[in-house]
Amino acid sequence: MPQSSNANLAPPELFVPMGKWAVAQAPTLIRTLLGSCVGVVLYDRNAKVGGVAHIVLPDSRGDTALPGKYADTAIPAMIADIDRQTGRRSMARLTATIAGGASMFQTSTPSLNIGKQNNEAVERILNQLGIQIVGRDLGGDAGRRLTLDTNSGNVSIRIPGGPDHEI
Repeated sequence: MPQSSNANLAPPELFVPMGKWAVAQAPTLIRTLLGSCVGVVLYDRNAKVGGVAHIVLPDSRGDTALPGKYADTAIPAMIADIDRQTGRRSMARLTATIAGGASMFQTSTPSLNIGKQNNEAVERILNQLGIQIVGRDLGGDAGRRLTLDTNSGNVSIRIPGGPDHEI
């Protein structure tokens, strides 16, 4: 009788809901669905460990109850989880990919464009931390599905009705 091979098995998948993050080692696919929220992918290519945060709002204003919800608390929390996963300080080896931040709701008041505010906050925080942003798929008026392949570090995006593309 032939022996079965694990080579044909699909990698495990994690889904990240709004206001949460997930970190995993290869081989894992981490997915989320984005609208005005921003997906932040951090990846350590040497350790093949990555994470996805589904950020809802740009600033916690000191609220520590839901760290995954805000750009200023989710990104440092995800870095800490990556450090725990790799067993060392990873920030110098991390790269970032960001997606989402769509303008999902028509408003005549620019200050109410949460997608744009989220994009700006995420970019500012990553720059302050010295983490290079290697890919972006931001803005527009449609949601996206984001998938991180922790084995390769590739990030794919699908906008409804369109093909997958890598960023």
